Amino acid sequence: MMRGVPSMPPDAPHLTLYGRKGCHLCDVARLQLRALQQTFPFHLDDVSIDGDPELERRYLLEIPVVEVGGTVVAQGAVDIGVVRAALINARLGTLGQYPPADEGPAGRARAD
Repeated sequence: MMRGVPSMPPDAPHLTLYGRKGCHLCDVARLQLRALQQTFPFHLDDVSIDGDPELERRYLLEIPVVEVGGTVVAQGAVDIGVVRAALINARLGTLGQYPPADEGPAGRARAD
């Protein structure tokens, strides 16, 4: 029996990976994302920025870039734990509802 991506539940989140050919970090991110898909189903759109002036302008110095539900969640060396958390939040419908990491629970700056 061939191992593949588990069947997609109707609420499977959408993830976009922006990269380009010959990008080592993009290749690593792609492998990590495909491995994550084995345990957490999500739609993966693998988009090359090559030949698209707008995408090259936005992402050339940032690739790989990972978006979940239209929100950038990782750039450069991708932290798969952060991506997993974003996918879980997207599946629960809570992506983007938390304050930035440098703010406390009420949106106030933390006093560290």
